Amino acid sequence: MNGPEACEYLFFDLDGTLTDPSEGITSGVSHALSRFGITVEDRSSLLAFIGPPLRESFMRFYGFGRDDAQKAIAFFQEYYAPVGVLQNVPYPGIRELLADLKASGRKLVLATSKPEVFARQILERFGMAESFAFIAGGDVEETRVDKAEVIAFAMDGLGITRRPPDAFMVGDRSYDVVGAARHGIPTIGVGYGFGSRSELEQAGAAAFASDVGELRRMLEGCRPAC
Repeated sequence: MNGPEACEYLFFDLDGTLTDPSEGITSGVSHALSRFGITVEDRSSLLAFIGPPLRESFMRFYGFGRDDAQKAIAFFQEYYAPVGVLQNVPYPGIRELLADLKASGRKLVLATSKPEVFARQILERFGMAESFAFIAGGDVEETRVDKAEVIAFAMDGLGITRRPPDAFMVGDRSYDVVGAARHGIPTIGVGYGFGSRSELEQAGAAAFASDVGELRRMLEGCRPAC
């Protein structure tokens, strides 16, 4: 799979694409489960919670009904809001890549299912917020968490009424690929996050970057729109 030849708008996922959120998210999920009397012996088993909406993951992996899943989200945020959000770590080279892409004329857009209040806090903490033309996230109640809905929210905020010209999504999970495809936007899948290459390719990713260096080469090789 080859990288894009032209790219004006670049939509970026957050968790697993710009930052490693594993410590904060798995600790938050473990905290939430403990409120239901569930003890998690192997914290790595909770890595599957990174990417999908939390409600979906509590229902899928622990058999919660919708009401209990909503309660679990509130318990998760008891930990995540004061502590977990601070445990995000940018992938090496990401901050510099975002700054260089902005300087070269690309329009960067964050499109994450994470609540926007947390996403903005993370980007600001690491000096990455200024690289983005628009920051779009979910809401705390998880009424806007589907990736296609988040992208639509971003496009509306940017005043884009149809598929952006020369646009690409960059993400690490199939949810990014499928959500972007609903808007006719192809995705560059990244292999350093939490989704496998096979997951991304099967979802229809247009290209694959195994690390941040390869992602840089792909994005620097595409020309911004004139």
